[in-house]
Amino acid sequence: VQLQASGGGLVQAGGSLRLSCAASGRTVNSYIMTWFRQAPGKEREFVAGIVRTGVRKDYRDSVKGRFIISRVNAENTVYLQMNSLKPEDTAVYYCAATARPYGQIPTTTTTYNYWGQGTQVTVSS
Repeated sequence: VQLQASGGGLVQAGGSLRLSCAASGRTVNSYIMTWFRQAPGKEREFVAGIVRTGVRKDYRDSVKGRFIISRVNAENTVYLQMNSLKPEDTAVYYCAATARPYGQIPTTTTTYNYWGQGTQVTVSS
């Protein structure tokens, strides 16, 4: 599975961006899909995740109410709509996938064996 993340950019605080993660090589309809981010000098952290059906979604507390993760299985693509962006959201955003059928959406990087290349999001104050 190859993951291609896109949609990052420079935006002012309060603005919005929509990230996309397109999968190729294999259908990811049954995979748990997630977004992580990594700011300079910090560890990579879980942002949002979605199960294969889209019924369950999880978010880190600091993005709840502002970010929305979704997926279109027919397109083999996952999205992250980011609203009300803050300077502290500045990071490289990565999409990740796992085929293992976990009961809950894992939030640790070691769980995921497929990663996209990352897309830079910069929020200016």
